[in-house]
Amino acid sequence: MPSLRLKRARHMPGAAAIAAAVLLLLACSSTPASPVHSPSPFTGGLTEGLIAYVADQGVGVLDPTTGKSVIVAPLQPGTFRVAGPVWAPAPGVNHPVLYFTVHDVRPAETRTGAGVVPYDWLFRSDPFTGTIDPVAASVDSQSEGPLGLVANSHYLALTVGCCTTYEVDALDLTATAGPLKVLSKPPSQPAFFIEGAAPGNSGLLAVRAFGTGSWYWLNAEAGVLNPFPLSLGPDDGPVVISADGTMAAVAMPDRGAVIQPINSALPLASPSAGVTPAGTASPRPSPTLSAPKRVNSKLQHPDGLAWSPDAKQLAIAVGGEIQLYNTSGADGTAPAKRYLTGANVIGVAWSAPIEDMTFATAKAGAGPLAMVDALLNATRLPAQADTPANRPLTKVYVWLFDSTKTSPIESITDATPSVLAKYPPLNAGVVFHHWAATDTWGLLGGCYRYRVVVTGSVSATASTFGLGSNALCSARPSATTTSSPTT
Repeated sequence: MPSLRLKRARHMPGAAAIAAAVLLLLACSSTPASPVHSPSPFTGGLTEGLIAYVADQGVGVLDPTTGKSVIVAPLQPGTFRVAGPVWAPAPGVNHPVLYFTVHDVRPAETRTGAGVVPYDWLFRSDPFTGTIDPVAASVDSQSEGPLGLVANSHYLALTVGCCTTYEVDALDLTATAGPLKVLSKPPSQPAFFIEGAAPGNSGLLAVRAFGTGSWYWLNAEAGVLNPFPLSLGPDDGPVVISADGTMAAVAMPDRGAVIQPINSALPLASPSAGVTPAGTASPRPSPTLSAPKRVNSKLQHPDGLAWSPDAKQLAIAVGGEIQLYNTSGADGTAPAKRYLTGANVIGVAWSAPIEDMTFATAKAGAGPLAMVDALLNATRLPAQADTPANRPLTKVYVWLFDSTKTSPIESITDATPSVLAKYPPLNAGVVFHHWAATDTWGLLGGCYRYRVVVTGSVSATASTFGLGSNALCSARPSATTTSSPTT
């Protein structure tokens, strides 16, 4: 990708102390509640959208007109740390779906003890069909999972890593399939926390710099930095922008949230000569607010914010529940509605109106745990290789192929010099009792499959696996073509 080039800004925040990363913690609960199904009062669709959330029991959706909710992606207590959810499009689906990440927090394996290899996972959940699909997985033994998951109709973005190595990765939602794109990665590029995204088809992502706390637009299309239009502090955020791009709600370190006018159009000045970003934003309407406005400054720091489709209400995840505020109300006005009190809500997102769907069609999927454990099983070393003497001698070779069509990779049985020269493998290595693909987001879902050869300390052993299914998509009656991955 092009290197990041910083445009000089006239109104940017000054230098500040190092900002601590905010970790999203999935609280534990030993008594799962039964999902509540209730038909929506609308017959023409969910005209006020659905509110998605993360709570003790998993990822759920809530009908703001009735207060009824249902868990659509169950999560086992004490298993995962979660970021999200966010609403975004998916290939071949005419309604928005949910994306969320999980990080395995179960005890990690050691040289002499059993346990898991901790992975970050990006999942896609369709709340109206109950399907949950893995998008990508990444071995992560250094951090406590992804931060700041955001999305619009073009990009999904998040921060991964730890300390001074935070990187920003993005998934192009307009592509049928493919890997996540690295937008910024130290040491050659700045370390950023993702804090928000401009609405619609924009490539502008709101980021806060690690160390200085300064805010910028990170242009995912052009790979450059632009000035951020609001003067925000090193501890402010996250930020959510209304669907028309004219208002921003910012979570404050304390005293609730602030609503400010914003211009979220692509900056008029070209970020670099000769670069014309795709999907240039159209001019936005003039903001309806002329000055910042506080929303209940009696609150603590919000865990999440979300605009209603018409921007007349703001949903705030705070104190373990969801509170709805009328944006026309004065500071300190009590919430118009409260939902899921005591459920330990830590994330919230509000969809656009969803036509041809009702709340009654929302249903629970099986949850991600089975897929997480299936990967651990697929990457376990053969028993003969899993000894103190043999582990240092064990070699693991991994190849990626598109299983919608016949590939010579799927029949590889050994990592001979001729095979390695013709089909260079991915980066992979032995952990302790498992092996792992070591590149960030090195494993992709969909119809991608992986051919694995374990050798060195044992006779060459070959196998094939996928994140969602080991079966090849070419074996299906009507396979869906996916785009080939890029490197």
